Amino acid sequence: MKNISGNTGGLKAGAVRRIENLYHHRIPPESVISPDLAGEICNISAETRRQIGLLVERSGKIARVIVGDNQKILLPDTSEYRTPPGRLKGLRCIHTHLNDETLTRDDLTDLTLLRLDMMTAITATREGKPERMHIAHILPSSAASQPHQILDPVDPMDPQVDCAGLIRAIEDELSQHQATREVTEGKERAVLVSVTTASRARAQASLTELRELARSSGIEVLDTIVQHRKKINPRFLMGTGKLEELTIHAMQTGATLIVFDQELNPSQMRSITDQVEFRVLDRTQLILDIFAQRAQSREGKIQVELAQLKYLLPRLVFKNTAMSRLTGGIGGRGPGETKLEINRRRVRDRITRLEKALGNVKKQRKQQKARRSKRGLPVISIIGYTNAGKSTLLNTLTHSQVLAESRLFATLDPSSRRLKFPKDTEVIITDTVGFIQDLPKELRVAFRATLEELENADLLLHVIDAANADCLRQMQSVHGILRDLGLDRIPVLNVLNKQDRVDAGTMEVLAAKTNGIAITATKAQTLHPLIEKMEQVIAGEATGPNFLWPSDDAAMEINPLLTDTGRVL
Repeated sequence: MKNISGNTGGLKAGAVRRIENLYHHRIPPESVISPDLAGEICNISAETRRQIGLLVERSGKIARVIVGDNQKILLPDTSEYRTPPGRLKGLRCIHTHLNDETLTRDDLTDLTLLRLDMMTAITATREGKPERMHIAHILPSSAASQPHQILDPVDPMDPQVDCAGLIRAIEDELSQHQATREVTEGKERAVLVSVTTASRARAQASLTELRELARSSGIEVLDTIVQHRKKINPRFLMGTGKLEELTIHAMQTGATLIVFDQELNPSQMRSITDQVEFRVLDRTQLILDIFAQRAQSREGKIQVELAQLKYLLPRLVFKNTAMSRLTGGIGGRGPGETKLEINRRRVRDRITRLEKALGNVKKQRKQQKARRSKRGLPVISIIGYTNAGKSTLLNTLTHSQVLAESRLFATLDPSSRRLKFPKDTEVIITDTVGFIQDLPKELRVAFRATLEELENADLLLHVIDAANADCLRQMQSVHGILRDLGLDRIPVLNVLNKQDRVDAGTMEVLAAKTNGIAITATKAQTLHPLIEKMEQVIAGEATGPNFLWPSDDAAMEINPLLTDTGRVL
């Protein structure tokens, strides 16, 4: 049987020969289809009661003949026809319909996802005569409500459609849009997706945080989408139909990647990237990318690389093109099993070397702690959720110039400064890496050497962003991480930052719930109560409840009316 794709079982020999002979036809480039070929495929379709499809190159050569059933056809793999940015596939699909129907949703999905030059359906009568021809093409403009346009039905025997001219016009406009994006934007553009069973308020809070993570990573966010489900699909998170809609929407908006708010396991990453023609990231990868950008010290770079490799290793078990989009080629684009195993062995060896290097860092830190203990200086460590204002507070307290920006994870490497209290008591105050909800376990393990700095702290200053509606849940996230590290035995002073952005009544309630001291980290005059309390704790004079952890039931929203930044899919 000569290169016939699809449902060929049960066909008579005569029908098979007629289908094979379709390869002998050639269509003029300016025509959608020649009248005699339209008549032939409709006749065969009526005789076999199956849809007959053709994939046609721009030269008019028939590249593939497809046989479906009476409802649909399944297009074969066309990966050998590459689709460069600003271009179409170079193939158009022509097929028959037996039930006097227009283009179906499957037809339009194939047109959009495969970026075909054109999708054409010819309705065939029971006698095998062509009746109507329905044509659709991609719309280049992302401002359109639909990614495609359906033309008015035409006569298959006299369609009066300049096929070659229409394709050139579409590609010219696509190229202009692509050039505009490259010149004006020049950076990654993403659609953020959250598939969740949680409440709408919780989902929106998490997605808002994901948007800030994307901004911190230098990604432009084009849209945010939330899908609420009773049960998460274990393979794709969402249903395959919604995944197709997401792909079409991302393509229409000009996105270059899709970012999921959930961590994808290796199997989910493979399944989704097999269905989606985009780079796919999850929340963990995004955080790892930010850490890789921010790490400045040798220790920080070692920790980040170790976390990235530990995340990557289980995802090297799959040998598919998803890995080429995920890792830039490692384990992708058809490597053999030997090469795949070599890559995995190299990753394991690198992890071993990095863990040894971190062991040396740990020894150096112990020596530094020993020297510090000899001086007898108390240690105060600033902790808190990322972007709560820790570095700003350190700068204001010690008149330093540590990098402080309004973005997540602006600083990673710990900074230590001396601070002298009014009663001439001298302490060392240390700024640490910020925490975040669902901190990736790879990062938690890799940064253990840094977080161990907190073990010898005499006091923890927990900086809380009081202006964030989700601040109490953020506070509990920090508490949970420190509890996992065995550090919740150290006295904690809760510091409610950004009081200038919160009304007095809300701040009073929040201070009562958290036993916190309200400040504005950028204004030194607001820090006097905090400095006085710190000095009392270090001197052993404070016995009040201000440095106790709040109860877990305090993790309720002060302001549950979160901004609705997501769009329901």
